[in-house]
Amino acid sequence: MQRHRHEEFIRFLKTVERDVPAGKQIEAVVDNYATHKHPKVKKWLAWHPRWTFHFTPTSGSWLNAVKNFFSVLTRKRIRRGSFHSIVDLQAAINRYLAEHNADSPNITPSPSLSSRRQQPPQSWPSSIECPYSRNE
Repeated sequence: MQRHRHEEFIRFLKTVERDVPAGKQIEAVVDNYATHKHPKVKKWLAWHPRWTFHFTPTSGSWLNAVKNFFSVLTRKRIRRGSFHSIVDLQAAINRYLAEHNADSPNITPSPSLSSRRQQPPQSWPSSIECPYSRNE
């Protein structure tokens, strides 16, 4: 079982550091897990100034797309399932992934989109609605 201690996290940071070309800034969005704030991680970051950590709010787990995805996977495929082995569980997960990916649109960035990213919008268009709004 893979562990999630500061040692493994620093090993991951070193891998990213090695793979990203020199001179590029690296910005990482991380949650408030204690591993990300360990003194040795802070010391490593002090020696690597091109890194910037952005911490998600403590009560903002809904911002984490990975957690959202696994929550849906758990509700739709795993929670009431009966699995006689790890292989059965893995097969169920793989079937869900195949179905999910088949239904997902194929999104490719366009040049016009990347040019729009350079300037932040002055205000949000009125046509955008928050999908988490409770005003229904």
